[in-house]
Amino acid sequence: MKPIHSLIAATTLIAAVSTHSPAFAIDEYNVSAGATRSGERVALRGHDTVALALGIGVIDGHAEYIHVHDGVAYYFASAEARDAFASNPDAYMPQFGGYCAFGVAVGRKLDANPRFADIIDDKLYLFLDAGAFAAYEKDKGGVLAKAKRNWPSMHRVAVAEVNGR
Repeated sequence: MKPIHSLIAATTLIAAVSTHSPAFAIDEYNVSAGATRSGERVALRGHDTVALALGIGVIDGHAEYIHVHDGVAYYFASAEARDAFASNPDAYMPQFGGYCAFGVAVGRKLDANPRFADIIDDKLYLFLDAGAFAAYEKDKGGVLAKAKRNWPSMHRVAVAEVNGR
């Protein structure tokens, strides 16, 4: 193989490998526009998911307490919260990749605001806004049942494709 062809092949392979994982995570998880120094996108708008999942409230996380899980960066308010998450991420992660649970119930991947959250059976659910949360509160069981049915077919599909853009 000629040197230029080797260089092109190597560059193509590097580009494919380096873009595959983050793109995959972006479609599976609701992440903000920001990124860490090493390039991972940030979940939950930088808020501490352990505090949310435990019902403590919306607390800002800090970049000094970061844990990357499945290609997504989570910020925490303390080393203790970060370590708790790192030891058992499933106990603290929001359901449906952090997308709005009501949105998933109606077949869409919508942003979710940590200020609109609910904990049911030790699971954290997030919602787009007060309107989506109010709609959810009218039939929590029904909304969550629909979302759970819809999520497997939406989970690994690009947001634009799910939302018809």
